[in-house]
Amino acid sequence: MLSLLLMTGCMNVLDKKTSLEVQDNGRHYYPILAGQLKDVSFNLKNTGENPLMITDIITSCGCLKVNGDEKAFSIPPGKERMLTLSYNSAKNIGYVKHYITLYGNFQKASLQEIVFDINVVPNALYTKDYEELYKEEVDARGGVERLVDGDENNRGYYMDEDFAKAIHQTD
Repeated sequence: MLSLLLMTGCMNVLDKKTSLEVQDNGRHYYPILAGQLKDVSFNLKNTGENPLMITDIITSCGCLKVNGDEKAFSIPPGKERMLTLSYNSAKNIGYVKHYITLYGNFQKASLQEIVFDINVVPNALYTKDYEELYKEEVDARGGVERLVDGDENNRGYYMDEDFAKAIHQTD
């Protein structure tokens, strides 16, 4: 009974629409080198008369993560809140445009987008592939996997069990 009452109360808040102002939406960041991390923060202001309920945040790329793993929150009327995301440019080269989609109780639509773009510049001498970037990440964490599993070029091999049984039966 209590959970039904709580759910009904939340649904009433979501039915009350409000407006959101995103400060400096549509930003153009200065270029960064491939592999660098960049934190981007957006000031969100509830400009309506009802509480703003953000129910989900979806980013356009896996390289963009919401800090604090908080994908649902509320902002009281007239108040502001900072939304901070971390961008990992390791897998992007060139001009990149990102979208952060907020879902909530907005007046004009069920979602609102935050947009920014950035140019990711590769190393002038050499562009690394994913295996090299992964190796650098493993090394940066202390290389524990390499101590346990060995280097990539010295790991040996493995076989499927069915294939190995079939070969031994023909002998």
